[in-house]
Amino acid sequence: MLWSSSSLSLAYLRASAWLYNMRLLGELIKMQSSATTHHGDGPLLHSRRRYSCPYGSSSTTVQLRDGRAGLSLLQDTQLIETLAHFSRERIPERVVHAKAAGAYGEFTVTADCSDITSASFLSSVGKTTPVLWRVSTVGPESGSADTVRDVHGWAMKLYTDEGNLDWVFNNTPVFFIRDPIKFPSLNRSHKRNPRTHLPDANMFWDFHNSSPEGFHQLLHLFSDRGTPASLRHMNAYSGHTYKLTTADGGFRYVKFHIKTDQGVRNFTREEAETMAGKNPDFLIQDMFDAIERGEYPTWTVFAQVMEPAQAENYRWNIFDMTKVWPHKDFPLRELGKLTLNRNPNNYFTDIEQAAFSPSTMVPGIAPSADPMLQARMFAYPDAARYRLGANYQQLPTNAAKSPVYCPFQRDGKMNFSDNYGADPNYVGSSLQPTKFYPQLKRMAPSTISTLTEHEKWMGEVCTFTSQVTDDDFVQPAALWEVIKREPGHEQRFYGNVAAHLSGVTCERLRSDIYAWFARISPDLGAGVHQATEELIASSAQ
Repeated sequence: MLWSSSSLSLAYLRASAWLYNMRLLGELIKMQSSATTHHGDGPLLHSRRRYSCPYGSSSTTVQLRDGRAGLSLLQDTQLIETLAHFSRERIPERVVHAKAAGAYGEFTVTADCSDITSASFLSSVGKTTPVLWRVSTVGPESGSADTVRDVHGWAMKLYTDEGNLDWVFNNTPVFFIRDPIKFPSLNRSHKRNPRTHLPDANMFWDFHNSSPEGFHQLLHLFSDRGTPASLRHMNAYSGHTYKLTTADGGFRYVKFHIKTDQGVRNFTREEAETMAGKNPDFLIQDMFDAIERGEYPTWTVFAQVMEPAQAENYRWNIFDMTKVWPHKDFPLRELGKLTLNRNPNNYFTDIEQAAFSPSTMVPGIAPSADPMLQARMFAYPDAARYRLGANYQQLPTNAAKSPVYCPFQRDGKMNFSDNYGADPNYVGSSLQPTKFYPQLKRMAPSTISTLTEHEKWMGEVCTFTSQVTDDDFVQPAALWEVIKREPGHEQRFYGNVAAHLSGVTCERLRSDIYAWFARISPDLGAGVHQATEELIASSAQ
């Protein structure tokens, strides 16, 4: 019988494959017969799948090939698992607050707060609560320099004995907007041009030209405060108005302040730009190295406290995030001390997978009618569900240290709990009744009446469009006077704005921005105008 060349080749390949498989089977039998979990020189490698493991070598270069080291084989599960896992190592980056430092620490109560809140973690002087801390830039990507001019987000997860409490603050006491519908546009205008994929000063200033209520925040951003020299030397503020509640149903409005005990330190624009080139991770490294050296940074936590009746007649809307409460009207009241004393063991599991939301609260703290707070209470956990999955709260870094029982949240991807076993997964079961914690005490009639009237004041539903008035420039003008009192800061501010505003190619837009600054203070408008136009002229030569 005559064999064609193709038939001979096929027969040879089949024979080679059979011989190879026999040799492989023999090797597998030998390995399985001698396999142990540990070896004297170290643990024995097993892939997450048991088949084709353990391997005869700990080298990651071990592969299964044919006898002449040619074709890779589909049965080489080590190669397949390695490549497949590598392709899935990255999770979605945060759309804002991507670049961050992280650490662990503790919060200790230093003053009696029992008259303003029933929160257990604030119940007694000396009580300590573990804390997870994450501080980030806002707009830039994870690979950007952390000393670029930007607002810095300040997130803390307090693992209290009543559940987790997240404080999601910033390093400025105000914000760019007060209307949550503008939040996506604000962040897009601070990011990259959709066509060029480059930062765009025209986009940035065009947005703020149409939303001038944010010029108070722009004064913070373009002052030296926009380029902190160290996260250890930086303050944080809630910005939002919260409520502290008591067991009798009463409440007070509060704003939180976290003041560094190391003193505030900022870079000039030139120093920040130089450091961005030398070490784009400077702020992260500075914090990590300080903690490793045992130089544990501390902050004092304060609250401004306002009675509901005061809110109804106060000069400014207390739910407006572009405004502050002057300290002369509402002085700081000390609550406790924050200390950071431990670096994360693994950045990804401890910090990157951490999720923070203003909606994560404990009894004794409640949200106010602040519209930006209300919007963030939805947006932040929704972002976590997208980024980490529906069961993100089961991840060790997000899981509460106190007992948790919520059988109405179950199943979903990557659920690695016992999923509440056979407990009813619906509300109102008579077979296994659920008690809800805490049981609020009954309010006195007078308290109910007072609260009802106040709720009417803040809760009436109406069509609302935020209008910018002269009142929006009163607080920025006061801040400008503070900036001018610091030697050299006024000229640095002009230079900081000019370095950014000079990138605006539309002359009409630049003129509008000069006018907004002049509305804060005529000398401010004139100084920004002169510095910007001089820089444009010199660049054109």
